[in-house]
Amino acid sequence: MEDIDRSGFGTAGPSGPSSEDGPPIDRIESVFAVYEVQREDGRLIYYGDPLIRPERVIGELWSDFRERGYDADLEVRHGEYVLVAEPTSVGINGIPWTNVFLLLATIGSTLFVGAWWWYPSLDPFANPIDIAHAWPFSLAILGVLGVHEMGHYVMSRYHQVDASLPYFIPVPTLIGTMGAVIRMKGRMPDRKALFDIGVAGPLAGLVATVVATVIGLHLPPVTVDPALLQNPDAVRIELGYPPLLELLAAGFDQPLYRDDPATGVNPVVIGAWVGMFVTFLNLIPVGQLDGGHILRAMAGEFQETIAAIVPGALFALAGYLYYVQNHSVNTVFVWILWGLLTTVFASVGPATPMRDERLGPGRVLLGILTFGVGLLCFMPIPVMIIE
Repeated sequence: MEDIDRSGFGTAGPSGPSSEDGPPIDRIESVFAVYEVQREDGRLIYYGDPLIRPERVIGELWSDFRERGYDADLEVRHGEYVLVAEPTSVGINGIPWTNVFLLLATIGSTLFVGAWWWYPSLDPFANPIDIAHAWPFSLAILGVLGVHEMGHYVMSRYHQVDASLPYFIPVPTLIGTMGAVIRMKGRMPDRKALFDIGVAGPLAGLVATVVATVIGLHLPPVTVDPALLQNPDAVRIELGYPPLLELLAAGFDQPLYRDDPATGVNPVVIGAWVGMFVTFLNLIPVGQLDGGHILRAMAGEFQETIAAIVPGALFALAGYLYYVQNHSVNTVFVWILWGLLTTVFASVGPATPMRDERLGPGRVLLGILTFGVGLLCFMPIPVMIIE
């Protein structure tokens, strides 16, 4: 850690300010009286006292720091106010080994699950090399999830918001993964950035999902050995089909084999089904979900009122399916789980943009259309396991 001479700090040299310069010290001292400045692992540390309410300091200085390539925050250290400015990243430095490892692990888990659940002719326990034949299912899953997250990533870079590459989550579920996420490390500049970053993922992922659906519908279906159907220990999985999948199947005149237990859609369609389900879940308008970002950008703080209603609606859906439709707890558990998750997400709240101006009508219309498409991906009973 090195001390910095305050007299010259933040001023332009003969060739102008460099990317390491903070804002002029007199600009900072208009709202934060600085008595010491230090450099610590590339960060700029200003010790001082706020001249306005502490919660307003960052709002006043954030854009000045952002112009110089820093993301600033106000902290309290040992009873002292400290203004911490950290350099923002504009690219990926080195090889992101964690991302690579998780991607490889997710490829493995989706290959294994695909071979075990969705290709009846394969047996990865008897012949482990069989998992290689499940590559179309794995590619469909990773494709729709990866394109979704890259939509967020590209738009984050466009708006100069620091974000990581996607982290895939390998879990041996029915689809081999719990999805993918990116980590947002920078502050949200304004409602436009919040909206664009939030909407880019679902729309990009939806394009990939439609492509995967059309391809999968034209691939050969899978068939089940009749002897397996007669096995009393056999377990059958039925997926609910969302309206979007029904529309695409009808539009291309392709069957979904709904009433034929011995025949099922090609596993690539299952990968596309995952994309649709993920799109709907991400567009639930609470907290840090994509829908929460989009609605916060569109409706401002009113988003929190809507978010407070969502968990009750999901619990009510679970209750209706259980008590009225007589479905099992296993079938309705997904909505109980998401009722609990959205309760947590709503309590945390959405991202708050630094500049809170209203959106233009074009983005508002796009947001309404995006939520409409999300409803086309909704299915009241996503998965039913029949023993």
